[in-house]
Amino acid sequence: MTPQGSAESPSRHTQLWSERPKRRARRWVGIGLAGLFSLIAAWLILAALIYSPTYVIRVLRMRESSQADYLTQFPTRTLHASTNPYEYPVAIDPDAERRLESAFGTTDIGSFLQGTDSQALLVITDGAIVLERYANGASRDTMLTSFSVAKSFDSALIGIAIDEGLIGSVDDPITDYLPELADRDPRIADITISHLLTMSSGLDYAAMRWALFNGDDPLTTYHPDQRSVALEAATRIVEPPGQSFQYNKYHPQLLGMILERVTGMTITQYTQTRLWDPVGMQYDGQWTLDSSEHGFEKMEAGLNARPIDFAKLGSLFLAGGQWNGTQIITQEWIEASVAPDPSRDQPRHYRDDFGKWIYNDGRGWYGYFWYGRARASSDHDYFAEGDHGQFIYVSPATNTVIVRLGTEYGLDPSDWIDAFYEYASK
Repeated sequence: MTPQGSAESPSRHTQLWSERPKRRARRWVGIGLAGLFSLIAAWLILAALIYSPTYVIRVLRMRESSQADYLTQFPTRTLHASTNPYEYPVAIDPDAERRLESAFGTTDIGSFLQGTDSQALLVITDGAIVLERYANGASRDTMLTSFSVAKSFDSALIGIAIDEGLIGSVDDPITDYLPELADRDPRIADITISHLLTMSSGLDYAAMRWALFNGDDPLTTYHPDQRSVALEAATRIVEPPGQSFQYNKYHPQLLGMILERVTGMTITQYTQTRLWDPVGMQYDGQWTLDSSEHGFEKMEAGLNARPIDFAKLGSLFLAGGQWNGTQIITQEWIEASVAPDPSRDQPRHYRDDFGKWIYNDGRGWYGYFWYGRARASSDHDYFAEGDHGQFIYVSPATNTVIVRLGTEYGLDPSDWIDAFYEYASK
């Protein structure tokens, strides 16, 4: 007699045999995943040993930096509001809003700002505020960060240091001020301050590399010792200086180190005494630091301020460096910072993708950490630009300064510039 249930036994055995390959596959998948996790762990440990645990944690946590990261994730030094604050007169002009709406192709500037992740849009003409709008939770006293608009402040500080005789000229080799570089590679002595300001040093810069942590964008953004990484980067020469444009965020850091040495001050102290106080900044600002331990200002992107105070850098340049009768920066420096170089072969010089955007069919150029935009007259427009759509746009032809700040571009970057240009053309 067949035992009860024995008729089902063959099918159970068959099922068990058929599941054995699946179990083996799952086992190998588990082994593979364990191996992958081990490799990732080893990679992270190695990166932490080579760079620092702080750096690795910052890269993994923040990835692409945001407004909030610069305002909350780094230590800062305070720029104190001026004891003699300057307030722009207000002359709100409804026509200014209509012209901006026309330039942006909208019929509602408020909805446009909300929909483009904008936080602030200010227009100052003939020294008076003609439009001042805020969106997405921001207001006049909201602290916002600059991203690369900070570089244009850096440029102003270099000009002031030259005016004061602390730096000889833009033609000085950087090894005059960073002599420790002279012994690393004799070619570094050919790199001048001007080459750093115009992004044409010939130094290597790769925003991202295969191992992530060795990319220059994360290193210049998140490494807690920016002085050391900038000095190391200054040894990676790929071509003679002056040949071509290459956007390089080590340049402002090297210039920051030069400023520290010639002034004997922190960048925050020099900014406070040479810009913040003299132009009457109404609110406290901040310089973001690489770390509490090293305390070096993040020259490439770390200036935080209120929109109305960002506008004052544009107004200072528009006024030829003069503020309330005091010459803060020389007219000569202003002109040199924003003027095109007629001797430059534009297509050959701006040959990378970012540079081609600047070149823009011959209508643009890069000065001393300022972008230029040609007009038919000699009164060319110029602007400071930062990631996620931070702009200080200056149009001497119409005596206008435009400030836009936001959490994201919301538009193609060139669309902002074209709209500002169109507005200032009418």
